[in-house]
Amino acid sequence: MNNETITKVAVVSLGCAKNQVDAEMMMSKLADAGYAFVEEPGVSDIVLINTCGFITAAKEEAIEWLNELIALKKEGRIKYICVTGCLSERYREEFIELFPEVDAVIGIAEYENIAEYFRKMQNGEKIAVFGEKEKHTMEGKRILSTQPHYAYMRIADGCDNCCTYCAIPKIRGRFRSRPMENIVEDAKHLAEDGVKELILIAQDTTRYGLDLYGKLALPELLNRLCEFDFKWIRLLYCYPERITDELISVIKNQPKIVKYLDIPMQHCDGSLLKRMNRKGDENSLRELVAKLRREIPGITLRTTFITGFPGETEEQFNRLGEFAEDMKFERMGCFAYSEEEGTPAAEFPDQVDEEIREHRKEILEEQQDTRVAALYEGMTGEETEVVVEGYDRYLEHYFGRSAMYAPEIDGMIYFTAKGKKVAVGDFVVVRLKRVVENNLIGEMI
Repeated sequence: MNNETITKVAVVSLGCAKNQVDAEMMMSKLADAGYAFVEEPGVSDIVLINTCGFITAAKEEAIEWLNELIALKKEGRIKYICVTGCLSERYREEFIELFPEVDAVIGIAEYENIAEYFRKMQNGEKIAVFGEKEKHTMEGKRILSTQPHYAYMRIADGCDNCCTYCAIPKIRGRFRSRPMENIVEDAKHLAEDGVKELILIAQDTTRYGLDLYGKLALPELLNRLCEFDFKWIRLLYCYPERITDELISVIKNQPKIVKYLDIPMQHCDGSLLKRMNRKGDENSLRELVAKLRREIPGITLRTTFITGFPGETEEQFNRLGEFAEDMKFERMGCFAYSEEEGTPAAEFPDQVDEEIREHRKEILEEQQDTRVAALYEGMTGEETEVVVEGYDRYLEHYFGRSAMYAPEIDGMIYFTAKGKKVAVGDFVVVRLKRVVENNLIGEMI
């Protein structure tokens, strides 16, 4: 084996933050086995591509990356390609048939043995190995791939919601919470290492603890995490029906928990939500938003919607647009419905034309851009605390995020510092002065 010379590994992690945490854990195991990491695939010996397989666009991105890596391999610039993640788990043995140039396909239950499979791959073995999804480990060391001042904390994996459009339960298995003590111990080490923003993630963070403790234990977990030296604790992926009064109270009363909730609603029409196997209707969602804004003044609400779900009528879509306008979500993502093989919705007879799905998505996004522009204009003159993320040499501005910006999805605030020394990870106060192309621009004070 020539492991002494083949040590450079490039990691490409696609998709969500949950996937990113998996990549960080695999990197730690590879580092312990003596592998070194480089940023660019073209200067590596091995490329580990951690794929997303959630919707068609994610699959297309993964395949695009794979084709680029295969081209690099044919040019002799890289020696081995290893595929992990949701796409490889979803299609398993088909992967090697579809991409014979790939040297290893590793399922989510086998990440713990990644270094062993790398060695076998380097010895010329073709690897296609999978295990029971529920045995996917969530415990172990990580090499953080985020900036040092923030880190994701996975509190569970898998999903029991079984939305009719979603393949995640088939890919990741049943919902499984991590023991609270393990999460608390990990959080303690992250705080000691200087992490200032802890971001809790799972397919459904609000279900946390139901399987282990027979109750919704997220409020208790949050209270325990607030004992550590974090400045911000952020919650992503909260399901509307499990945002309890107890959870609202904890978010309201714990100063370290940022007043920001990511609540994927998918639609407001009750009949469509029922077809999606989702709970609630327009009235319950309106009541939830009103309660959150009443109980937690100034809260930032993020949601996502699906346009063109099978059977969505023009009237139902228009009602969704009116709902979004009335709720004035500070953050909103939108997906055109994607038929995913193996899901019930893909078999529904009343599929909406793809062009209509996309057009409806564009309409919602344009309306949201207008709302965000108005929101930002109303914020000019205010002062806000910002964590510094970097410096744009072209614009000659620093950039960073306030509490109303989650990493990687909500953009940045740009600001000048008038000759003051500013470092990534610093928390500074910025006076917001103007809006340019839906970006807030300010100056540090």
